[in-house]
Amino acid sequence: MKKIKIIFKTLFVLFVIAACTDNLRDISFIDAIAPPTNVSATFDITQDNTGLVTISPTANGATSFMIYFGDNTADPVEVVQGNNVEHTYAEGSYDVKIVAVNLKGEEAEATQQLVVSFKAPENLEVVIENDAAITKQVNITANADFATMFEFDSGETGVTQPVVTGNIGETISYQYQTPGVYSVKITAKGGAIATTEYTEDFEVTEILAPIASASNPPSRNDVDVISIFSDAYTDVADSNFYPNWGQNTQYTEFDLNGDAIIQYSNLNYQGIDIGSEIDASSMEMLHIDIWTADATSIDIYPLPNGVQPADEKFVTKQLVVNEWNSFDIPMTDFTDQGLPVNALKQFKFVGSGTVFIDNLYFHKAPSVPFNGVTPITFEDNFQLSSFDGGDISAIANPDASGINTSSRVLKMVKNAGQIWAGSKITITEPFDFSNTTVKLKVWSPRAGLNLLLKFEDDQGWPNTVASAEITATTTVSNAWEELTFDFSGIDTSIAFYNLVLIMDNGTQGDGTTDYTIYVDDISTSPEFNLEPKVGLSGFDGGDISITNNPDTVGNMSGRVAKMVKNAGQVWAGSKITVNSPFSFVGGTGVKVKVWSPRAGLNLLLKFEDATPWPNTTASAEVTATTTSRGWQELTFNFPGINTGIEFTNLVLIMDNGTQGDGTDNFTIYIDDITQF
Repeated sequence: MKKIKIIFKTLFVLFVIAACTDNLRDISFIDAIAPPTNVSATFDITQDNTGLVTISPTANGATSFMIYFGDNTADPVEVVQGNNVEHTYAEGSYDVKIVAVNLKGEEAEATQQLVVSFKAPENLEVVIENDAAITKQVNITANADFATMFEFDSGETGVTQPVVTGNIGETISYQYQTPGVYSVKITAKGGAIATTEYTEDFEVTEILAPIASASNPPSRNDVDVISIFSDAYTDVADSNFYPNWGQNTQYTEFDLNGDAIIQYSNLNYQGIDIGSEIDASSMEMLHIDIWTADATSIDIYPLPNGVQPADEKFVTKQLVVNEWNSFDIPMTDFTDQGLPVNALKQFKFVGSGTVFIDNLYFHKAPSVPFNGVTPITFEDNFQLSSFDGGDISAIANPDASGINTSSRVLKMVKNAGQIWAGSKITITEPFDFSNTTVKLKVWSPRAGLNLLLKFEDDQGWPNTVASAEITATTTVSNAWEELTFDFSGIDTSIAFYNLVLIMDNGTQGDGTTDYTIYVDDISTSPEFNLEPKVGLSGFDGGDISITNNPDTVGNMSGRVAKMVKNAGQVWAGSKITVNSPFSFVGGTGVKVKVWSPRAGLNLLLKFEDATPWPNTTASAEVTATTTSRGWQELTFNFPGINTGIEFTNLVLIMDNGTQGDGTDNFTIYIDDITQF
């Protein structure tokens, strides 16, 4: 078999080289192919006392399989992904080995027991349960002597595939269309003609309320948020969440393990009477989290004090059922309709069905850049917004190749709005024009795409003071290139805070890939991009890096820090270095969001100055312990810290005194480091 694999890999490489000869393309992607995972097989035995079994192998990332039958058959049989093989067994128990092979010839294997008997299955035991997390899904497990597989007949009519099968002893799932009581049947099958059946009238239930909370909002300064309903911030006092405007909507104070949530049932329209009039004109986003089992959309109305029905404005959001829908709605979506937001007094929600609402608040970008008090969040420090049909967001780089291997980039889309639809990047300090040549990296779907760039001050339109509008044109497609914009005549006495980007100005977009670009590494002087703004380093076996958040339940940040403790010293750890010393004006307590693989993990935290070891001056070492697997917030108190020392390093050590091994058990993720 080894020879077969080598020949296969050689042919694959020769094919790639032959296909790329004309352009001498990079074939290094071959090295990035991962080994196969989730190797398994299903057995389907004929019920005719012949012992004929159909073996269907599956795996992620496999192109072929070698099947070792486990009997006296000398050689394995090769099966291409998606195919199966038949084999005749005598009565007995066999260990069938499935070896999955990828394009590189790398292997992964699994062994499954196969029982072939010409007796009818006996001692059939069945477990049927409603899934605790997925609505209207039923999980079925069946065990029986002398059985190889089982069928689950759902009893549901009018569906394409009412019957599912699985290996005996395994758990399979079936998704119902509607809840109710169904006559289900489980049939255990072996090699015998005779089968054994189990029937039951089973009630399929529907999940009608959230079973987990929405993600916790990030830490924010009080001046950067106006909260109407959220456990994370201080809410406006004395708000009425059921003013009862004569509608059929019912209001319930829903409690989810201590998390307060608004529930509106039989929604027609209903809303909130805010405790006092609020001025949201300085805010940039309206945030709201909505969960529903049956609603498809909702209209959201912020209502000014004294507004007449004819002057009400709203935004419609489409809802995905059975999950939290998290929205950050630009305030311009309301103000561009002419809605004043400087004297808001109510909210109105219009829709149908039942909705659960949480984390309703206005927010804006941090008022000041990181100064030792505001959070270290591992996200970018730029405020992104769009106008008139444009859309912009920070995402993982979809093509980390060529001149741009950054992990995070900006995605810009031009939808079917105005022909000048575009996006805006806002920074907290004015742009530095000691160099008036502006460069940026752009990934375009086509050559000939025109990208307009201009700078604007912080005055709202139509009072904005803007620089010249300069356009550069892409020359390649589906690749990164660097565009240059010459602002040599710009008025450097104006404080420009906003950078505006418009693709194909004068042409209406359509939201497709043809009007989707990616942008990164915009530089005047100094350069800025979307990569982390703190220094990260590991010591004595510790490792730290920035990565995508692997679990947004409990923390919806896109980017977090990953810490690994390898087989080095028992004190192996990591260090976060900031440009400006930590300030303890805001308090000497520290909170850190931590994703832990286990309860009982000890995380040590201390501050150090910039002096190299062994002359470093350090704070006390404070340890906190995780209580569960997943995201949680740990607290560290430093009441006696010497605030006269300029601490620029934050040191983190997991399980100090125990040697790590680099596995998942010694891997954590951290985010939102804040002082209080």
